[in-house]
Amino acid sequence: MTTTETLPPLLQRAVAQPDVLHWHTWAALAPGPSLVVLGAVHGNEVCGAHAIVRAIDDLTHGRLRLQRGRLTLVPVANPLAFKQKTREGERNLNRHFLPQPAPRDYEDRVTHQLAPLLAQHDALLDLHSFHTPGAPFAMVGPRDNAGAREPFARAAEEMALARALGAPQVVEGWLEVYDRAALARSEQPGDDGIGTNEYMRSQGGYAVTIECGQHEDPEAAAVATRAIHGALAHLGLADVTAPPRFTGPAARLKDVVLRQSPDDRLLRDWHSFDAVQAGDVIGIRADGTPVAAPHAGCVLFPHPEADVGQEWFYLAGFDFPSQGSNHRL
Repeated sequence: MTTTETLPPLLQRAVAQPDVLHWHTWAALAPGPSLVVLGAVHGNEVCGAHAIVRAIDDLTHGRLRLQRGRLTLVPVANPLAFKQKTREGERNLNRHFLPQPAPRDYEDRVTHQLAPLLAQHDALLDLHSFHTPGAPFAMVGPRDNAGAREPFARAAEEMALARALGAPQVVEGWLEVYDRAALARSEQPGDDGIGTNEYMRSQGGYAVTIECGQHEDPEAAAVATRAIHGALAHLGLADVTAPPRFTGPAARLKDVVLRQSPDDRLLRDWHSFDAVQAGDVIGIRADGTPVAAPHAGCVLFPHPEADVGQEWFYLAGFDFPSQGSNHRL
């Protein structure tokens, strides 16, 4: 088990000084794109922090060299949550990620510092992990659109970056389905759905989250390292070995199911990307009502111990669009 004393010095500093954010920036003299990489947006998701510290060490000692553009590495985006070994410090940093004129809580103060940093870059790579066992995957946002909720014009670049990270799957369509969860809670979709990626897109950039594996999986940090190398290689920032590209169809989030009672239970130990057919029972409500898949696809983000009113699991399907779609990059 990792203790503070066994952490690398950069991570010990984050624990010792949760009132200070630190990041490291390298700028090559040759022009090129700019990339920012975040770790530990959620404090119990530590794989990204460890992978970023390794990358900082490699850059510091010349094992990795920035050839063009600009690279910023933020090992611990939420030091208080990291110190507490919890998902949140005072609230979820990856919800309502919008700078406030008068910050009210710890995550507001973090956002006040991180938001302008993100806006100074072209692309964001956000390193996360998840609750239950499963394979790593990358997440992208909306397809190009001019809508009011999340207008976007860089879907092709975003999908291309996601495919370059070495993950065996790509998932799209987060905010649209997250908004459905808000409606299911009788809430209006709003700023609570805005995280680091959504903010990055609102500032003219593009962003990919990679879920590197289960929180406690010792391989998750290696997945995060491959993702960093994949992003550097894809953007031409450094001469590193790129992981294999993902070439299959992306999974598109379609449905979200909330836990309604503490006695709701999943039918079995579901993992992300477990396949389901229309009508397959995924869970049982407290009154015995089965919860079945409305369509063929796969389960995502199963959380058997979700709080009442929170996301119990998501469902995704696989689209096979025409050759012109951003899926085919």
